[in-house]
Amino acid sequence: MEQPQARTLGALATAWTGLYRRGAAVAAALALTVAAGCARPITNAGLPIPAAKPGMEQRPFELRPPFELATNEDAIVRIVTDVTCTGTLITEDLVLTAHHCVAARDDNGRTLRRDQDAEAISIELGGDHLPWGDVKVRAVVSPDCGYTSGEGDIAILVLSRRLVGIPTLPPRIEAEPASKEQVTPYGFGRCALSRDPIHLAPRLGGTIDAVSPGHFVAIASICPGDSGGPARSDRGGDVVGVISSSVMDGDERTTGTSYFSRLDVWPELFSAAREIAAGASPSELPPYRGCLR
Repeated sequence: MEQPQARTLGALATAWTGLYRRGAAVAAALALTVAAGCARPITNAGLPIPAAKPGMEQRPFELRPPFELATNEDAIVRIVTDVTCTGTLITEDLVLTAHHCVAARDDNGRTLRRDQDAEAISIELGGDHLPWGDVKVRAVVSPDCGYTSGEGDIAILVLSRRLVGIPTLPPRIEAEPASKEQVTPYGFGRCALSRDPIHLAPRLGGTIDAVSPGHFVAIASICPGDSGGPARSDRGGDVVGVISSSVMDGDERTTGTSYFSRLDVWPELFSAAREIAAGASPSELPPYRGCLR
């Protein structure tokens, strides 16, 4: 389930080290960041959801370098609301993540069948120990399912402004994930036994073992806070899935059965997100929130 993350005293020292290194880079630059069709259906019901409660896990310092210093990994961002997750910038103003990351919760932490208010969601930029920027969200585009993972555990966040100059990662929405394809998950999670402060990390990945109508399964290492992060193809570098749920034991080096939401089965969702980003009202669009796949 969702797990709180405690920050250690070493986090502050590491954060200052990261600040020094990032500052040095800026100075140098001025001188010269769950088988398609016939296989048995796959279910991830009951598996832990790798979102993380915020509380003591904030990255408290901000450094805002020029966008020209951004790297490809800066397309992977941290999502902060009443839980913390990971997302991927797929265009200048659209972030792909898991639906359960932006679902509303009651005072006891129970998930409700509605989304968070967009204004309550913040996107942190920068993959190092320090975020160097942030941006607000103006709309959540999601199916009417997947609030607690499972079918429909995908959402697209429309940002309040375009992030011109920040790299993006292409989503694979016109072809299904391939069985035995090698994928690597990425996330801002932190396992109980992790020593480092929060930062973007590539996880131990593996081959896709099975593909269902809505998910694919791979053996991977996942930590709380990785939810919504991308599973990238080792071959093409594109995003083939979103981290949904996983078997976890508190050690970031341990791999287990992990479930990833497919992207290619949600063309209406991606189309609606593009239209809303361009200024359309959701009420003007054809239905896009259906869950029957």
